[in-house]
Amino acid sequence: MNVLVTGANGFVGAHLCRRLVERGASVRAMVRKDSDHAGLKGQQVDIVHGDILDLPSLEHAVQDCEQVYHLAANVKFFTRDPEAMRAANTQGTRNVLSAARKAKVQRIIHTSTAAVLRRGQNSPSADETMLKDDHEAVGVYELSKLEADRVAVAAAKDGLPVTIINLTAPIGPGDAKPSPIGHTVVQFLKGNFPAYTESGLNVVDVRNAAEGHCLVAEKGKVGERYIIGGENISLKGFLDILGELSGVPSPKVKVPYALTLIGGVMGEITGRLTNKEPLACLASVRMGKYPHYVSIEKAKRELGYAPGQIRESLKEEIAWFREQGMI
Repeated sequence: MNVLVTGANGFVGAHLCRRLVERGASVRAMVRKDSDHAGLKGQQVDIVHGDILDLPSLEHAVQDCEQVYHLAANVKFFTRDPEAMRAANTQGTRNVLSAARKAKVQRIIHTSTAAVLRRGQNSPSADETMLKDDHEAVGVYELSKLEADRVAVAAAKDGLPVTIINLTAPIGPGDAKPSPIGHTVVQFLKGNFPAYTESGLNVVDVRNAAEGHCLVAEKGKVGERYIIGGENISLKGFLDILGELSGVPSPKVKVPYALTLIGGVMGEITGRLTNKEPLACLASVRMGKYPHYVSIEKAKRELGYAPGQIRESLKEEIAWFREQGMI
């Protein structure tokens, strides 16, 4: 089977390519020409250069492919260029689906994020039915991914064989950029986490996430969405595990939400002045106001999805960050 993976050199994309090859697929890994291909080093994949904002390059890459996994996205909570993020996440998705339609692809997996699902005091555990409205989106990242999600839904209703994945926070070795959750881990290991807030998240081993993508393509229903996640855990619990595994003290001081907003404002200012990812920004602070827990029961029931515990994954991630000299 010929398969195209967009964003193939990303954290999840690289692990997905490896898993697809293990399953016997012939993988075409689409990456931008000037991007870092290190995550694909040693893999038996066909690297093709292209850009999801360049429709002709997409149409070339998808030729003769039976499946498309669309993972390419701009994944940042802080950005100095909101329109560029919206273009990549929304128009990029539209382009991928257009190219797939033209090539008569049999299966399209669109990777969205669990961040587009509602959360809050009245909905502590989100499921696949709880899609946000635009006014509920926190920051341009969530809004752009929500827009892209709707593009995929509309395409499925129009007859395109699209299935949507709402992915939670992936962890494990190989998070080179790093991802938002990887950024949190790195900052913690550097000793830059003096306090915590009353929040929570869902975390999944990146290899479980890759397997989940394969299961969605194999068993998922066209037009449906599946949450691919792992373990719901409080932010304090997550930091405590990091502390136990790394030897770095976990913070003991809990700060109120109002105080973290001030930190978010300061992070925005710092990020805009330095053009570097701040420890926190307004979007990340607002996203952390309530625990963002999800239910993966649908994926377990319909796909046979069975993620493992996160402790060993975090142990491997810590070791990988240290080996790479990122700490």
